[in-house]
Amino acid sequence: MAARHGLPARMSEADVQAIDADPPPWLLQSRVNRTGKKPVWVQLTCSICGFSEAARPKKWWPAFTWISCDWHTPDELPPVASGTRRTEFDGIGSRFVGVVDEAVSAD
Repeated sequence: MAARHGLPARMSEADVQAIDADPPPWLLQSRVNRTGKKPVWVQLTCSICGFSEAARPKKWWPAFTWISCDWHTPDELPPVASGTRRTEFDGIGSRFVGVVDEAVSAD
């Protein structure tokens, strides 16, 4: 967004303070849009091997029970507890599978 509005790639501390003290309208709107409800970056860490990376969360990501690298097999995760169902979500970050264990409703 900064490049789109003509700001240089590097700014001095004084320039940052000046733009922070008197923000242009586009920056004000950007700040208003930040609700703080969803983090801008999250740390994804494999529950099996500990590999970790920062990623921007997607709106469709549920709260994952487990996260594993896509080369691990499902049997390397803890077994599914009785009365729960396991769902896998591919394409989390650059190489992860998100796993959600949720209770099965007794219909």
